[in-house]
Amino acid sequence: MSLSRPLRSSLQRLHYPLRFAELKRLLKNQQLTPATLQQQQQRDLTTLIQYAVSHSPYYGNRFSNLEWDHQLNRLPILQKQDLITQRDQLLDHTADPATIKEGHTGGSTGTPLTYYYDQHKLELMRAGQYRSFMQCGWKPGESVLQFWGATQDLSPKQTLSAQWQRLISAEQTLAAFEFNEARLQQWCREIQRLRPVVIRGYPSILAELARYILEQQIPLPHTIRGCFCTAEVLYPWQRKKIEAAFQCKLYNQYGSREVPNISCECSHGNQHVFTDLVALESIEVDREHQLLVTSLTNRLMPFIRYQIGDHGQLLDEPCSCGSPFPLMEMEVCRSNDLLQSPNGQRIYPAWFIHLLDGVEGVEQYQFLQPQLEQITLTIVAQQPLPEGLQHQIEQQLRQKMGKSMRFTIKQVAAIPRGASGKHRFVRCDIN
Repeated sequence: MSLSRPLRSSLQRLHYPLRFAELKRLLKNQQLTPATLQQQQQRDLTTLIQYAVSHSPYYGNRFSNLEWDHQLNRLPILQKQDLITQRDQLLDHTADPATIKEGHTGGSTGTPLTYYYDQHKLELMRAGQYRSFMQCGWKPGESVLQFWGATQDLSPKQTLSAQWQRLISAEQTLAAFEFNEARLQQWCREIQRLRPVVIRGYPSILAELARYILEQQIPLPHTIRGCFCTAEVLYPWQRKKIEAAFQCKLYNQYGSREVPNISCECSHGNQHVFTDLVALESIEVDREHQLLVTSLTNRLMPFIRYQIGDHGQLLDEPCSCGSPFPLMEMEVCRSNDLLQSPNGQRIYPAWFIHLLDGVEGVEQYQFLQPQLEQITLTIVAQQPLPEGLQHQIEQQLRQKMGKSMRFTIKQVAAIPRGASGKHRFVRCDIN
């Protein structure tokens, strides 16, 4: 059964009223002047900070002796360690527990985090994605195909409700945390069958798929109008290969699970910060430009001056695309490796970080593959991982990568950074 694009769009608006109300608001913001957007951002900041002080025990205590003078840089920085030790204190104490959901992220620093979110954050995240997709000409109701590695984002099971949601959303998410040449061929068949308008995924995955498409000279449907990459470094050679294979513009998105939709490239190739959703700062620490992000919309668990772990700079120059949103440029961030199994599978880094979902006390970690049949998990933790958990991780890893895989866990005081100065939480040293 297939639905026309207008009918599917109408059904989506009925099924997701909050998402489309937020999308309408976000699209209106694109028509504002930079000055008006800045004034709106300042009002949103003031409202957020006042709410956080009165509703979040963490901010109530930390900001109690501070007088808000509209200077964001005078407020304390929220570290990832604060999220670990003060997670429940950051939460809005008036929130209905029935509406609170728990999310997990490995983050770009290799520090596993658990955070809280609600349905509003989820719907606003999707609305922000829709706004970015519309840059390439995509319209609500048109198909989207995602190549993703996080299990919580994969298409739901084949229940009637799940099938109905997938039918009206026209979105399909394929598990992309492992692949080989046969899987790449299967993905090409899926693209030909689904005829997507937008393709979204990790740069490393889409680059490998693009290589296969170009080498095998596989014809793709002419429906594809844009590719969107996120979650890791996008290298120029990857961009060139992806655009050549899919014959469309590639847009680089930037965000995180805890603070999504921070920025996205425009059709002119410049990265615009969504100042109607976040306040972004760049501070110099040890000769590096570290990014701090404040979510303007999250009151359930406020993120104010959150040191996200990525590097970049804000740019004070206009863009010829006409967008009122200011520009930024990314520096070193989220550079991790694909690991290899003896049977030829290549495993995406996201699979490994979810082995530690919900594990308390781990401050930092790194999965290292020095040889084909050896993986070492190095951790900085308050105490050793329980033996049962160690065994569980080993069983999952050997089930995924083969029974011949040797697995060890080392607890250390610190994990050295790479030559780039960036921590890689998944690293392959096989020549």
